[in-house]
Amino acid sequence: MTEDVKEAEKLGPFARLGLFYRQIVSELRKVVWPTRNQLTTYTAVVLVFVSFVIVVVSIFDLILTKIVFWVFG
Repeated sequence: MTEDVKEAEKLGPFARLGLFYRQIVSELRKVVWPTRNQLTTYTAVVLVFVSFVIVVVSIFDLILTKIVFWVFG
């Protein structure tokens, strides 16, 4: 890591930009991308969870609204 930093300090601005781009591409090749089936499953889980949280927060808001109207008339 320190060798890359020392190497980058010796390079010009365009060479550093090129090095940065090559490092990004190198890291993206290491990523394990999900399959279409996994992506569909993950998306469905997220949507169900978000819907559940919306329902819970809405019920909590309704209860608090009723309490506030009861206390302050």
